[in-house]
Amino acid sequence: MKRTDIRNVAIIAHVDHGKTTLVNELLKQGGIFRQNQDVADRVMDSGDLERERGITILAKNTSVFYKDIKINIVDTPGHADFGGEVERVLKMVNGVLVLVDACEGPMPQTRFVMQKALELNHKLIIVVNKIDRPDARLNEVQEEILELLFDLNASDDQIDSPIIFCSGRSGTATTDFNKPGKDLTPLFDAIINHFEPQEVDTEGPLQMLVSSVDYNDYVGRIGIGRIERGSISVNDEVQTCNYNVKGSEKKGKVVALYQIEGLNRVPVETAKAGDIVCVSGLESLYIGDTICTPTLLEPVPFVKISEPTVEMTFSVNDSPFAGKEGKFVTTRHLRDRLFREMLKDVSLRVEETDSADSYRVCGRGEMHLSILIETMRRGGYEFQVGAPKVLYKEENGVVLEPMERLVVDVPEDKTGTVFSSMGVRKGELLQMETIGSRIRLEFKVPARGLFGYKSQFLTDTRGEGVFNTIFYGYEEFKGEIERRTTGSLVAFETGEAVTYGLFNAQGRGTLFIGAGTPVYEGMVVGVSPKNEDISVNVCKKKHLTNTRASGSDDALRLETPKIMSLEEALEFINDDELLEVTPQNVRVRKKTLDTETRLKRKAKGLE
Repeated sequence: MKRTDIRNVAIIAHVDHGKTTLVNELLKQGGIFRQNQDVADRVMDSGDLERERGITILAKNTSVFYKDIKINIVDTPGHADFGGEVERVLKMVNGVLVLVDACEGPMPQTRFVMQKALELNHKLIIVVNKIDRPDARLNEVQEEILELLFDLNASDDQIDSPIIFCSGRSGTATTDFNKPGKDLTPLFDAIINHFEPQEVDTEGPLQMLVSSVDYNDYVGRIGIGRIERGSISVNDEVQTCNYNVKGSEKKGKVVALYQIEGLNRVPVETAKAGDIVCVSGLESLYIGDTICTPTLLEPVPFVKISEPTVEMTFSVNDSPFAGKEGKFVTTRHLRDRLFREMLKDVSLRVEETDSADSYRVCGRGEMHLSILIETMRRGGYEFQVGAPKVLYKEENGVVLEPMERLVVDVPEDKTGTVFSSMGVRKGELLQMETIGSRIRLEFKVPARGLFGYKSQFLTDTRGEGVFNTIFYGYEEFKGEIERRTTGSLVAFETGEAVTYGLFNAQGRGTLFIGAGTPVYEGMVVGVSPKNEDISVNVCKKKHLTNTRASGSDDALRLETPKIMSLEEALEFINDDELLEVTPQNVRVRKKTLDTETRLKRKAKGLE
């Protein structure tokens, strides 16, 4: 049977190429909102962090109706660190819209997600977005897309994919960029006509692959996925199994069944093959599980998710200020939260360590882990994390390390500083091309060489550079790279920072704190330009003498402290330092707080 009444589509692209904005316009023109309804920009970015940062972190489902055909749309993240979200949802759809910026053209993540779609033999529609940009390069971008398809060994059908020219912001599309469009009708028509109706077996035994798991305090876990075969109804007795995990079979009962219409989950009594549904009532449900009829267990093969490349140690906060600001501070709280996150995030790995108070957390990159840290601190968790480290592999006695493909767009006069930094970080130039008035440089660089580089890159290019990375593969270890060339200013005693002490300390480097900030011994209060740590007493007060009062010469000028964001702090910390994370503060501290003990350990080479 062909499901002519439904199309399942994913939108994939590089970060900032306009996926979520385009989905907004598809929803508006698909009649999901009322005429007078106030609609927020990027309505699919529902999380606080997503709206603040302007990026999509989690893949989300929605749907629109066009000519009585239901189009299920999956909006996916564009950032490389969340590639696992894209990989798993591609099993849920049978067609892919590949968005490409009309100026930037195909970028590293475009190549990555397109390759995954081609591996699954999905049909493509190429959408060249932002055609109203004054610097759009429409003819060149079309050629670059075709080159990329040839490069990825696409089939003849995929190379002949239709190209639609869009302006997501103004909600227009056209098949000929010389003739401006009026609305998104050409895009809707391309989805209906190019993506063929799915051939399904609605009468066979049930088979549904769970591609996403949501959690609700009232109903527990909710499995989201496409029904591959048969039908499912409320109160059905079912059994879950997993293609990669033998002996994982568990019985359960469907308590509630939902289909997605617009932004809402609508309860239904039954659904059949081809539908994307949400199922609740099955307790032990994981991403990659298959829900089957108990009489016939046939697990669906699940896409192999790319392995993590970066690890960090999460541990219970043991600083002198521990427990003052957080709501969840114990080992049990930390463990439960990390293992709960692993249920929703297929790219994350959490492992126990020798210490009962710390856990090894592995992810796809610094940003992947920093989003987890930020989400946890906003949820009231208090903990500390170690410096990020790359995950090495060993094959035939050779140590291999993860490499990243770094693509930067910089003004012509800023290329010198980029080449200089890449030389220090063992980067290797792959390609160099001119795009308008800018130069695009492509490097292959060890992942550890990029720790802390993004903020330096923005400083070097005075904020004009564009920075993108994606995982390249594992290669032989490239030799030592110095993580940081600066030292830390470390507080010498516990107390409250005062102007007099800070004024004396600021001559040694750049401070992170202002007057009145509580500090403890071993807390990092600034950065020193010298490649060594310096102990400073920021709590030191000016004492009364027999010639002047203690309040004399009070007009001391303090420089504005450098307040670091969470990402900057993660890039800054050294191997002998920890980052203390609470709902209210992010503090850098030494692993060994006592100054005397720390200096002795350093002399012995233990730190």
